[in-house]
Amino acid sequence: MTNTSALDLIRVPKRMTLGIELPLDNDWSPAGEARRVASGRPHGVPDLSAQADLVRKAENLGFSAVWMRDVPVFDQVNMGDAGSIHDVFVLLGYLAGITRRIALGTAAVVLPIRHPMMIAKAAASVDALSNGRLILGVASGDRPVEYPLLGLDFEKRGEMFRQTVEYIRAAWQLGGLPVNGKRVPQLDLLPRPAQSTIPLVVAGQAQQEDAWLAAYMDGRFVYPNGVDRLRAQAAGWAEATADRAAFISAFHLDLDSDASAPLMPIRFGARGGRHAILTHFRALADAGVDHLAINLRQSRRAPAEVLDEIASDIMPALNQCNAAKAA
Repeated sequence: MTNTSALDLIRVPKRMTLGIELPLDNDWSPAGEARRVASGRPHGVPDLSAQADLVRKAENLGFSAVWMRDVPVFDQVNMGDAGSIHDVFVLLGYLAGITRRIALGTAAVVLPIRHPMMIAKAAASVDALSNGRLILGVASGDRPVEYPLLGLDFEKRGEMFRQTVEYIRAAWQLGGLPVNGKRVPQLDLLPRPAQSTIPLVVAGQAQQEDAWLAAYMDGRFVYPNGVDRLRAQAAGWAEATADRAAFISAFHLDLDSDASAPLMPIRFGARGGRHAILTHFRALADAGVDHLAINLRQSRRAPAEVLDEIASDIMPALNQCNAAKAA
């Protein structure tokens, strides 16, 4: 067991770190949409043909984390988005085997639709196999179709979320398996996580009060928003948690090949050249964002090309700016 936390990989003092969000394709660009139609893939089903190579590339380039979503059922009518396709814990196990340093994060596992014991075991297994790199993003779920398919009450998801958090926290500790509110010493859940406890990061509100989230969560993953809104959210979270917990945001990026192209808003993010994007990233860092999960689905350029430019021209400049401020 390690005394370090996977959060240390993404929450670095005086520096905003960058991660990537799966799936790693650019299907939501005009060229990507044309390729999808030509291939016969349904709308919302990503191109995973290069994903493993791109995750390894991101790790080698110095990205801090790879994030994946949990979409058990592809609802083509109401949602139209199949997420990362594979079962989230199977995908985590696969990525644990092909990477060595990058944090493995979920954004987020829908807790109420799974049995707490199986969540605890699957997460502990991933953490052990990855040598302590799991950040378990958790949520109550926003897709009503999944609950009745499993015979569950969508309206009770908030209560079930709290119960699952309490259970998995206890199941990862010594002292026996929790059964009906008591620890049974002769029963145990193996393997133990490599970390002393797996960090939990809430995505959205999970039907909970802010005070409960601040008490029980190790981080918060928020939807993309403007700088002022993120600053207010980050400040509120820091105050509520005594600055002990991470603040993370997603960001959809379309990095223009023209380095001087101005910043333009797109859905959930921005388009622009690297100079404008760097300025915007610095503003997000100043606003209190610890980590930015970059989504490239709207990118007009190939993801591999964009990853290269972020690593060669944006990351070093972002780090230098933060180092100067720290000095």
